[in-house]
Amino acid sequence: MAIQWFPGHMHKARKEIEKAMPQVDLVIEVLDARIPYSSENPMIKELRGDRPCIKLLNKSDLADPGVTEQWIEYLEQEQGVKASAITTLQPGMVKRIPDICRKLVPHRDVTEKDIRTMIMGIPNVGKSTIINTLAGRVIAKTGNEPAVTKNQQRINLRNGIVLSDTPGILWPKVDNEASSYRLAVTGAIKDTAMEYDDVAMFAADYFLTAYPEEIMARYKLKSLPESDIELLEAIGRSRGALSQGGRIDYHKVSELLLHEYRSGKVGLLTLETPKMAEAEKQKVAEALAAKEAIKQEKLAQEKLKHSGKRHS
Repeated sequence: MAIQWFPGHMHKARKEIEKAMPQVDLVIEVLDARIPYSSENPMIKELRGDRPCIKLLNKSDLADPGVTEQWIEYLEQEQGVKASAITTLQPGMVKRIPDICRKLVPHRDVTEKDIRTMIMGIPNVGKSTIINTLAGRVIAKTGNEPAVTKNQQRINLRNGIVLSDTPGILWPKVDNEASSYRLAVTGAIKDTAMEYDDVAMFAADYFLTAYPEEIMARYKLKSLPESDIELLEAIGRSRGALSQGGRIDYHKVSELLLHEYRSGKVGLLTLETPKMAEAEKQKVAEALAAKEAIKQEKLAQEKLKHSGKRHS
């Protein structure tokens, strides 16, 4: 299930970012620490070119700390990238960002010119809260609904750094099916965009493998269910998510699991590892190459057909 979206304001945002990028010294990309690969917008790498980049793994208070460390190490293998785990619940972490900016662009400090930064990230990743914390006042609108920021704005932090805010942009198509689900599990995609039950079953399947102990403890299960559907049924019975006749209300239990995961009540659970990301990138690349080969074959056949018609 590869999902597609590209609302008009996101297309407009991309055009504005392309236009503003030549005046930018440094890019700050905000990722969700629970899904650093799936929340990383491939368009940002393309748009920023060889500019230095700070990758902020936000919501680290909801992620598995051990896996977050793996991600920081993995992301910093890329030239010019500095990764840092933060949570907006600790403003002190956010306020260290200007110091990281100065280290990555030391020549601007020497010339006493403002460091021009652009902050980017997918919707609902906490970008607006970070901006408000850095500015020390409410500038950016915040909310739990994805896609709150609609227009680009420049903010002078008055500490040698000028910040350009951008709307949360999603890329036109998520080619990796697992990433589509992870974006939905964390709430980056509006709940209306996908079937709740499907998303919860994806989460349940992963939790059974990666975090069985946390799941059993949270839902007071005596034994570990063998499948995603059995886990949802066990949670439904444990929490009384039943419909008439004592049947499991799958929508209700799906809602319960996703909301409890998003709030951290299930535990500090990360949905992907660098190893998983590498394997999935390879799989996507192979699928796209196969798709392109079929397209080229069709074009060649069309060309041949038209050529034959001309000669007859």
